[in-house]
Amino acid sequence: MLPAAILKPDVDLVKSNIWHIAGPVNENYETINAVREKEGVVRVTAKDNPVGEIELNVLITSSASNDGIPTNLSNKSKFVKITYKSTQLIKLQAREGNETGTGCIHGGSHPRVDLPVSSNRFKTMKIPWTAFRQNGLPNGKLLNIHNLCKFNFVNYHPVSGALLEIKSVIIEN
Repeated sequence: MLPAAILKPDVDLVKSNIWHIAGPVNENYETINAVREKEGVVRVTAKDNPVGEIELNVLITSSASNDGIPTNLSNKSKFVKITYKSTQLIKLQAREGNETGTGCIHGGSHPRVDLPVSSNRFKTMKIPWTAFRQNGLPNGKLLNIHNLCKFNFVNYHPVSGALLEIKSVIIEN
């Protein structure tokens, strides 16, 4: 089993970590991260007539690859605070490490919450860890904050030109 990393306090994942993208978007990995470094915002736009889902993700503990080691948050950590703007509903998955103990390489559970549409202005949401439930169900399995790999921002049904911008992702620790 891989050891979990400990997160430093008040880290903004937009400012500190590399972001990854999959799906029908106009931007690629290099563009997303160049804009992030220059403008302090992560921005993705759906292609015309997109097919399939869009998944934008960031590891909690930064890594050169899209798979790393899980992060062990303090018991004092109660929430994540996200500032974003989106023209469509986004499912925010908090992905846990897998049960085989190989860290963040595929697998693990994906407790999630909804980020509602906020197309005209940036919105800040303070989301308690207790809101993250498996499949978004009220009785779904709770998130294990001691085995947290990454956040996946997923648009399951993108439309042409759908926009997601993220200004900050700060974990209380």
